[in-house]
Amino acid sequence: MKKRMLTIAGMLLALTLVSAGMTLNVSADGETLVYGSGDYTRINPAMDEHGEINILLFNGLTAHDGDNQVVPSLAESWEFDEETNTYTFHMVKDAKWQDGEPVTAEDVKFTIEAIMDPENGSENAPNYEDVQEINVIDDHTIAFQLDAPNVAFLDYMTMAVLPKHLLEGEDMQTSDFFRNPVGTGPYKIASWDEGQAITLTKNEEYFKGEPNIDTIVFKIVTDDNAKALQLKSGELDMALLTPKDAATFVDDDAYTCYDMKTSDYRGIMFNFANEYWQKNKDLIPAVCYGIDREAIIQAVLLGQGMPAYGPLQRNIYNNEDVEHYDYNPEKAKEVMESNGWKMADDGFYYRDGEKAGFVISVGAGDQVRVDIAQIAAQELKEIGMDVTVDIPAQVDWGGQMSYLIGWGSPFDADDHTYKVFGTDKGANYSSYSNEKVDEYLIEARESSDPEVRAEAYDKFQEELANDPAYAFICYIDANYVADSDIHGIDPDTIMGHHGVGIFWNVADWTMEE
Repeated sequence: MKKRMLTIAGMLLALTLVSAGMTLNVSADGETLVYGSGDYTRINPAMDEHGEINILLFNGLTAHDGDNQVVPSLAESWEFDEETNTYTFHMVKDAKWQDGEPVTAEDVKFTIEAIMDPENGSENAPNYEDVQEINVIDDHTIAFQLDAPNVAFLDYMTMAVLPKHLLEGEDMQTSDFFRNPVGTGPYKIASWDEGQAITLTKNEEYFKGEPNIDTIVFKIVTDDNAKALQLKSGELDMALLTPKDAATFVDDDAYTCYDMKTSDYRGIMFNFANEYWQKNKDLIPAVCYGIDREAIIQAVLLGQGMPAYGPLQRNIYNNEDVEHYDYNPEKAKEVMESNGWKMADDGFYYRDGEKAGFVISVGAGDQVRVDIAQIAAQELKEIGMDVTVDIPAQVDWGGQMSYLIGWGSPFDADDHTYKVFGTDKGANYSSYSNEKVDEYLIEARESSDPEVRAEAYDKFQEELANDPAYAFICYIDANYVADSDIHGIDPDTIMGHHGVGIFWNVADWTMEE
């Protein structure tokens, strides 16, 4: 009965989308999984740091398995020459683009060079800045010579390879290709109705084997609360929900709840390009002491997740001994008063006629971030800072005062540290700059010796705690809820930034009849 109800709901969804002028291209006889997705303005894995749809459409030379370890993908094997810092990859010979053209080493060279080109402004460029030379040896063999060792290089070769024959000469930021991409992955785009849905059909010629589920619809649902309602109504088969919404499905046998650990943290990112922080940077330690992380975890995350004090708490190189900035409102006030801030009759601190306080910007539609920001703002008001929350229609990275940021990678420790905290790197949206942080991050990425890396990352985390770029708040869990007829989801995989990673083995998923 449930499957019949879900099938009817799926037909109603299709009829609704068609009546809105959308074409789903969903097979009446095939299995269709409808996923509640955030919106996409483009699918451009080379320029943009993340996007969960990428792994369904593209492959890299390498991939990550369910344990987040590097495994072969478009490359079936590789070797590393320590004397010349050269990685040589041997590619599979039967991979094809979804337009039927063969995948070659030239495609790989084209993709990485496009990312490295500063004119293209890729967020991913720091991952490849040590690539000195790329040599295409033959159609299926390619070599990368680095000017310095980078132990994370194999992780970064999970980057989606793009088709040279379709993108050569195109603008890598604005090309129409990124609205109708052609990849190598297990699924291909059938239609894209802006703001409504992206419909994918299985790639029957996929070089790793034909996927089981015929059609996957990324239905655009930008509001977290709406996802839960549509999951209950049968309009969605699967979604990433807030902890509060996910809890409403726990006792319903029609659904399976996946409370998955992540490396995904939340914190207040200070914009050091803003004049306020150039004058008042000494407020930041007080902000860090003034946030009750455990209270936020209980209120917003229902106890799921853990307090955050740094960017590597899910990593083997985490340093537990750094300053945690545990909640201490009296300490926060002491820090402020020692720096010349004085409490006025209105309950706020002032210095040189200026009130202590700032605005936390939050991206629209992410209810968890909004709730975290609002509670943090109230806690900071209680210690004498006039902090408010703003939800702009579009993020102003250069102009805002602060942002409720999310980062985190379950892979090598270089990922989401070097390019996030390194001076002038592609994902350093805070304009943070610290010479010692730069030095330690470079030292860590250039050594394959675990002891050397551990010492470098220890020093990095100590310096970051001494000179905070963020007020770290919490690590969150990823609360996926799916129709119980969906099988093959790996509940033990540690998710990444924004909970991304659940689709790593999507080609093996099945849906019961």
